[in-house]
Amino acid sequence: MPRGARLDAPGTLHHVMVRGIEGNSIVADDEDRMYFVSRMGKVAAATGTSIYAWALLTNHAHILLKSGAAGLSTFMRKLLTGYATGYNLRHKRHGHLFQNRYKSIVCEEEPYFLRLVSYIHLNPLRAGLAESLEDLERYPWGGHAVVMNRIRHEWQDRNYVRGYFGKRESSALQAYREFVAEESGRGRQPELTGGGLIRSIGGWSEVKSLRKRQEKQFSDERILGSGEFVKEILDDVEESVKERLPATAAATEAGERLVSACEEAGISVQALQGGSRKRECTELRKRLALEYVLELGMTYAGSARLLGISAAAVNQILKRCGL
Repeated sequence: MPRGARLDAPGTLHHVMVRGIEGNSIVADDEDRMYFVSRMGKVAAATGTSIYAWALLTNHAHILLKSGAAGLSTFMRKLLTGYATGYNLRHKRHGHLFQNRYKSIVCEEEPYFLRLVSYIHLNPLRAGLAESLEDLERYPWGGHAVVMNRIRHEWQDRNYVRGYFGKRESSALQAYREFVAEESGRGRQPELTGGGLIRSIGGWSEVKSLRKRQEKQFSDERILGSGEFVKEILDDVEESVKERLPATAAATEAGERLVSACEEAGISVQALQGGSRKRECTELRKRLALEYVLELGMTYAGSARLLGISAAAVNQILKRCGL
């Protein structure tokens, strides 16, 4: 099945999750962690992305952000490709570091913002990387310590989060601390990270209630929010999802993706386009062919020219994927 298009309008609130390929670590030591956090801040500033909450763990990371004018995909590509390139150079390794496709969920702010902030900031505690709530306030690889003013990162919008709890710094921080402590008893809250209809409307009990009343509700696995919010988002993006990029814009985007993917995988563009049959080249051609056709709307021939293969080979790739 083809993957759903990203809902990538600028100014959209996203909960983003990135994981190491095959569950492997994305950081080996504090130097890696510092590099990831520093790069995230630099890319956020460069792209106008607002970051409200984040947590860097051993094999994955969470980020709650509002995309800038360049959109989510540009922010994530610059963050992940740049970090993976630096990580591979430092550790003298090749190949992919992250799973091919990060997960992003568009979020309805009013009912979910604070729950998402606490959920993300509590991740190090749930993972055993912080021993207590007091320890979490000093944990350097998450946004909770920034909100609590224990660590300073100018690129994290702590004031926006703090503003939910009052105007005075001291009382707002105390209210935020108490809120996080209360939320720590909720557990993993899978409805915040997956589940389509179940996530959108509040769990299985509400789904069953709707079925009994024979009522329908809009839902989408890419969106966290009420049925009305889901419908509004889908209506807003329907035309942009249906309309493919103009050929020249698609080709430019495809070329940038090719260069970034090759850099991340430690493969030269010449090797990829020159017909190398090494496994990493073959897998990367397959991945890019699917992105070019399904996401950018490129023709088989146009995709083939960039990848150094035939249009028939692109057709075969899609057929093997059941498309």
